[in-house]
Amino acid sequence: MPTFPVLIAFGLVAFGLVVTPGPNMIYLVSRSLSQGPRAGLISLTGVGLGFIIYMLSAAFGITAIIIAVPYAYDALRLAGATYLLHLAWQALKPGGRSPFVVRELPKDSPRKLIVMGLVTNLLNPKAAMLYLALLPQFIDPSQGSVLSQAIALGSLQIVISLTVNGIIAVSAGTIAMFLAKNPRWLRMQRWFMGAVLAGLAFNMLRESRS
Repeated sequence: MPTFPVLIAFGLVAFGLVVTPGPNMIYLVSRSLSQGPRAGLISLTGVGLGFIIYMLSAAFGITAIIIAVPYAYDALRLAGATYLLHLAWQALKPGGRSPFVVRELPKDSPRKLIVMGLVTNLLNPKAAMLYLALLPQFIDPSQGSVLSQAIALGSLQIVISLTVNGIIAVSAGTIAMFLAKNPRWLRMQRWFMGAVLAGLAFNMLRESRS
C-alpha cells in the first residue's frame, strides 16, 4: 500500500487537476445549468464509471510496463510533466473560457446522461494522462504490490473527483452568478492553478534527471 505522505501528495495533485477546468467539468456544469443539478449528478455517475475503467486499465497496464520496461518510470514522468505544462498554459493563456458560461443542451433521459458522462470522460485527455503518466510516479515497487498501490491511488482520485465535481454540479448556478459579479476571482484562480501545475511539472522533470 502507498505510504501516507504519498497518498497526501497524490491527493493534492488529483485535487489540483479536478478543479482545473476540463471536458468533464465543462460538461457537468453545462448540464446542471441547462437541465438542473439532478441531471448534473446523474451525468457524474457516467464520469465515475469512466474513471473506474481508466483505473483498472492503468493498474494492470502499469504493472506490466514496470516489469517489462526498465526505464518506463522516466518515460512516464516526462510525459506527465509535459502534459502538466500544457495544462498550466491552458490556464494562463489569454482568452481562457470559463466552464460556468451557460451552454444550451437538449434535455436528455437519465440513461443518456450516464452514457454521455461516460463518453465525455473516456475521451478526456486529462483523465488519460492522469492515469497513464502521473499516477505511476507515486508508485514504489519496494512498498509492495504495484497493482494494489495503483488501485489504492486510483480509488483516492475517484473519490476526490466525484466529491468536487458533485459539489460543483449542485452549486453551478450559484457559482456562475458569483463569477459573473466577480470576474477578477476567476482570473486569480487561473493564475494560481497555472502556477501550481507548472511547479508540479518542473518538480517531476527534476526528479526524472536524478
